[in-house]
Amino acid sequence: MARRRGEGTTLTPGDQSRLTHAPAISVRPGEARTLRPGLPPEQRSVTLQFDDNALLALLHGEHDRHLARVEQVLGVRLTSRGNRIAIAGTPDRTEMAEAALLALWTRLERGQHVGTAEVEAALRLAEDAAELGEPRLPLADLPAIRTRKGAIAPRSAAQAGYIETLARHDMVFGVGPAGTGKTYLAVAQGVALLQAGRVDRIVLSRPAVEAGERLGFLPGDMKEKVDPYLRPLYDALHDMLPAEQVNRRIAAGEIEIAPLAFMRGRTLAHCYAILDEAQNTTAAQMKMFLTRMGEGSRMVVTGDPTQVDLPPGQASGLVEALRILDGVSGIGVTRFSEKDVVRHPLVARIVAAYGQADKAAGRDGKRRGKKETDGTGK
Repeated sequence: MARRRGEGTTLTPGDQSRLTHAPAISVRPGEARTLRPGLPPEQRSVTLQFDDNALLALLHGEHDRHLARVEQVLGVRLTSRGNRIAIAGTPDRTEMAEAALLALWTRLERGQHVGTAEVEAALRLAEDAAELGEPRLPLADLPAIRTRKGAIAPRSAAQAGYIETLARHDMVFGVGPAGTGKTYLAVAQGVALLQAGRVDRIVLSRPAVEAGERLGFLPGDMKEKVDPYLRPLYDALHDMLPAEQVNRRIAAGEIEIAPLAFMRGRTLAHCYAILDEAQNTTAAQMKMFLTRMGEGSRMVVTGDPTQVDLPPGQASGLVEALRILDGVSGIGVTRFSEKDVVRHPLVARIVAAYGQADKAAGRDGKRRGKKETDGTGK
């Protein structure tokens, strides 16, 4: 159990049975020294008290790396003494740090793992909640995808919205950069529905397009030839289900993984269909896939319009579909940005850098075009 302490807050024996959220306290210049000597007037200090020292060690992380990461990202100062952690910083950052630490503590109390990825997720959610005007994001309100292997919780506000959209709509588009969890969460939702008996099978598909290189002839039968293109879908499945169960369900036809070219002429009824890497579909392929939808089916289309591997001059079916289907009732669209990347922190910065470079190139192109049309380009 974790308890929050602030100036003027007292703990009674009744507090032992619940988590106490004392009101946020503003620090006045004359009272700053009562919280921490030399603390600037515009800052606030909050102390959290934890009752389980074994879990507290896990919250700290090896060599206090988790607390150090909170300090680094949010710009606060954390001081640990005994079973207490004091947070000092600006009011908004202090509140974000408190929300992140309490979220991690709740995971530990539930017996869930807390590592680097979970710390990054808690910080991201706390920052997103603050931007939305809800610095104390209620953990109970966060959606989750529940499979027999455990609950899969969102790691960003966009992921939370995506999970809700997957639950509410029969057709969903998840669009954004690599590493935002578009395909992973879509596969998780499909596995959850299959295990709950709400669909009869899962169909996973991708266009067989090389990413900038020609693989040439691939040996083996048809399955062995197309498997390299579909490997990311297998990886996601093995995260949700034991390997022997994946193999058994594939053999029984409950899970089907096939190239997009094999979808023509079919009707996908009572199934959960995912089209991954949809930015590499042509307009005709996209229309073909979307019109395969049969009775009792759901469809998810994922892709990143900035990573199109089609031949030059070939329009992306995903980009066209988003334009044509904009506003169509029953279709949900979730758009991710570099802030939602849940892989290594460097990935988010790489995506942002490439995005800025693309914008700059676009501006330069427009300026060059204007010079040429007004006669000043010579």
